[in-house]
Amino acid sequence: MDIRKMTAADYGQVYSLWLSCKGMGLNDLDDSEAGIKRFLGRNPDTCFVATEKGKIVGVILAGHDGRRGYIYHTAVSPEHRRRGIAAALVDKALAALREQGINKVALVVFSENKDGNAFWEKCGFTVRDDLSYRNKTLAEMVRIDT
Repeated sequence: MDIRKMTAADYGQVYSLWLSCKGMGLNDLDDSEAGIKRFLGRNPDTCFVATEKGKIVGVILAGHDGRRGYIYHTAVSPEHRRRGIAAALVDKALAALREQGINKVALVVFSENKDGNAFWEKCGFTVRDDLSYRNKTLAEMVRIDT
C-alpha cells in the first residue's frame, strides 16, 4: 500500500469509493468534481489517497482555515478494512496539518455511524458534549447518504 497526495485526477475513483462505504454523507455540490477540485486547490498538501496496485483503496480530505484543521470524508474500501489504512491516512493528514502550524483538528461523524465513531475514538478524537453543531445551506443541494 502506498499513500500519496490526492489530485483532481483521482476524483472518479474517490467518488466511487465513497459511494461504496456505508455512512457517508455526500451532496451534489461540495462533493461534485468541481467542488472537490476547489477543495484540493485550497488544500493541496493535506488530502491523501491510499493505493494498491494502482487502485485507490482509501482517502482522507483534510484542510484548515489558518486556525483549525478539519477532516472530511475519510473512507477505506470495505474489502481493504482492518489493515491500518485509515489510521495511516489519518497520521499522514495530521502530520501535514501540523507542518502548516495547525494545533487542533475537528471532524463530524453521523451519530448512527457506530464504526466511524469507534474508529475516531480509537484515534484520540473526543466527543464535545458542550457544543451544538449548526449549519446553514446557502445553495440548493441534493443530499446523498450511503
